[in-house]
Order: sequence, then structure tokens, then C-alpha cells
Amino acid sequence: MSACATAPAPTRLAAFGRWMQRNRRWVLGLQWITLFAYLFLVAVPAFLPLPDTQAHIWNDLTRFAQFVFWGIWWPFVLVSMMLMGRAWCGVLCPEGFVTEQVSRFGLGRPVPRWIKWGGWPFVAFLGTTVYGQLVSVYEYPKAVLLVLGGSTVAAIAVGLVYGRNKRVWCRHLCPVNGVFGLLSRLAPLHFRTDRLRWEQTTSARVIPVNCAPLVDIRRMESSAGCHMCGRCAGHRDAIELAGRAPGSEVAQLKADDANPWEVRLLVYGLIGTAIGAFQWSASPWFVQAKLAVAEWLIERDSYALLGDNAPWWLLTHYPEASDVFTWLDGLMILGYIGAAAVVIGGWISLWLRLAGHLTGRARAHLHLAYALIPLGGVGVFLGLSALTVSLLSAEGINIAHLGSIRAGLLAAATIASLALAHRMLARMAVSRTQATAILAAFSAAAAGAVVPWVMMYFVW
Repeated sequence: MSACATAPAPTRLAAFGRWMQRNRRWVLGLQWITLFAYLFLVAVPAFLPLPDTQAHIWNDLTRFAQFVFWGIWWPFVLVSMMLMGRAWCGVLCPEGFVTEQVSRFGLGRPVPRWIKWGGWPFVAFLGTTVYGQLVSVYEYPKAVLLVLGGSTVAAIAVGLVYGRNKRVWCRHLCPVNGVFGLLSRLAPLHFRTDRLRWEQTTSARVIPVNCAPLVDIRRMESSAGCHMCGRCAGHRDAIELAGRAPGSEVAQLKADDANPWEVRLLVYGLIGTAIGAFQWSASPWFVQAKLAVAEWLIERDSYALLGDNAPWWLLTHYPEASDVFTWLDGLMILGYIGAAAVVIGGWISLWLRLAGHLTGRARAHLHLAYALIPLGGVGVFLGLSALTVSLLSAEGINIAHLGSIRAGLLAAATIASLALAHRMLARMAVSRTQATAILAAFSAAAAGAVVPWVMMYFVW
């Protein structure tokens, strides 16, 4: 019992959270099904011949797997993060599930300091994103097996060595952990901890909760690390699934809670690197630059970089599909993505620093950066959904008013980011004149995340 009055009847959301806690077997069953489906779709197509021009989603496993992974899974997993928090991680993610399961009988070693380094989400996201472009992970099943399958093998290896019944891989090393953590801060659903009720619980016997992603649920204030698995629902009558205003966690973020590595991931990764990765294949600047360099090399009888003898696991090499990258292609892709990350990220950082300086507060530029999360999330969704559009178009399915939909999403994300920045400034109690100048600087930063998508979809 509690030292205070009896806990009120749970809301429908809270009741659903408790249902998840009581019915773990159903959740586990769903996770096993997802794992086997994932392993099948990742592994089997890699050993099949490449599909011909007559192949379709409904009659070719490779095309079907491509559509599942890149047409549905990844774009809408990102959407789910912004709507339901990290429910995908706790209920469906095959890597999280398998790393936790193998850790049950692994070595159970403590997590070393090098794994806890805060920069891994940034490094892993950049590395995976860039490497995926070099091997054309969206196009070929061997590349999918290498990138996604390799990540799964690494998750299993970490689970076998570190932690006991834990998701050490998810907490520290997963390439999308940082991105998911950022986007989940926008979600209107979260598991809320009532610290007062927790402290007032005087029951002599409280069943402990295994929080697999290693969240301190007693002090949990952010949904960034919570996998929404429901295991802690109802614990000590203090943790419940609850609703909140969309983006309220970001709006109420304290300056001291701003994490420099998260900001780098948002500005230079989720925005800068992602834009470069999605944009290079459609960019006329990329084509012009590559032709200029190739002509320069030919004029000097230097042909080494024009060779196309790189292995498929290093650069795209599928002669049977007439798709082969030269060494120059690889270097140009690296250069374009790197330049996009530096230029776009640098532009945003410059204006954020000016906005932070105008507040007169330390770390304000890091604080305000979180207001760009809607633009980062919607931007990556637009990039991934372009693959959805292409795959559907190949099947003769065209989406009506596609340009208007994309413009509407960009406009909505821009408004959401500006609204979050305005709410942050309201909590800083700056003057109206200051707020106007700060919002102007923030708007210039936000433009760095909007203009490249406008160029890609409406200019080129």
C-alpha cells in the first residue's frame, strides 16, 4: 500500500500499459515472429539472382524485401518514433530483442568505459549512413545483408559478452539509437514516473523490474532512452503510460540537460549527413563535379581512379545490372556527403551560436538546437519515402499531389520547429525585442535544413 491516498483508477492509456506488463508472452511472441521474418528477408534474397525487369513486389522475393525494408519499415519506423516514442524498439526491433535474449546466457561482463563513450551514436550513424551509400544498400540484397546483417551480428556479439538480460548494444552502440532518442522526445506518448508516489510506496515486497535498455526508471524524465516495452508499467503505482502535448519534452528541456553529442548528431548527422546521402544521386552539382574531375584525370593520362575493380562490399559492383562504381565515384560520394554535412551543419551551427549569444545564456545554442528535431525527422522521412515513391512508381502506382504533400510536410515541420523555439524562449524570460532577434537567427538556422530539400524536390 501507499502512505498516501489510494492511487486513482488508471486512464485508458495507463490501463493499456499495464496490459502490456501483464501480457509479456504476447509481446515476446510478436518479437520472435518479427525476428524470424527479419532474418529471412535479410538473408535469403542475398543468395538469389538479381531480379530482372519483369520482377514485381508481389512475385519476386528480392523486390518484396526491398519494399518492406526501404519502402515501409525505415520511413515509418521514424514516423512511429515521433508519434509513439520508441515502441518499435521495445515491441518489435529484432536487434534489440536478440541482443537481450543472448545476454541471458552470455558472459555477463560489466559494460566497459569505452562502450559508454557518448560519441558512439554520432559515429555509428555517420559511418552506417555513408557506407550504405557506397555499397547501394537501398538497391541490392547483398549490401542489405552486409549492413543490416552485420549490425545484427554485432548486436549478438555485444549481448554475448556484456550485461545480463540487458540491451547494452541498444543503449550505447546501435547506429540509430541516438536518432531514435531525439525523435522520441517529440512523441505525445511516454511512460511517466511519479517520483513522489515512488517515494511514498511502503510495501515490504516490491518486485524489481528489469529495464533492458538500462534506464534509471526511478528518475526517468525523458523518453529518449525508454523502449516503451511496458515492463515497468504500474511499478510501485508510480510508472504509467500517459499522454502529453507533442514536443512538450523538448519545450521544457533545461539548458543543462542539452547534450553536445546529441546536438552534433542532430545538426551534422540527422540533418547534414542525411541530406547529402539522399541528395547526391539527384544533384546536378555532383554530376558536373564528377565530369570535371574525370576530364582533368584523362587529360593527364591518370586512369587509376577511373577503374571499376573495387569489390562489391567496398563499392557498388554489379556488372550484370550495369551498375558499377569507379574509385572516383566512391571518392566523389564521400566528398559530396562530407561537404553537405560540413556546409549545412556549419551554417546551422553558426546561426544557433548567434541565437544563443543573443540570449546571454551559456549553452543556449545547444538548448535551442533541440527545436530543430521536427525538421530533422521530417527531412529523413522525406528522403526515405522517396524510395517508397520510386518503388511504387515502378509498379505503376503513382501518388497524387506528391509535390503538395512534400511541401506540406516541410511547412509543418518548419512551423513545429519555430513553435518549439518560441516556447523555449518563453521559458527563458527574454524580452520581446530579444525574442524577435533570436527567432530571426533561429529561422536562418532552420533554413539550412529546409532549402536543400526544396532544391532536391522542387528545383532540380
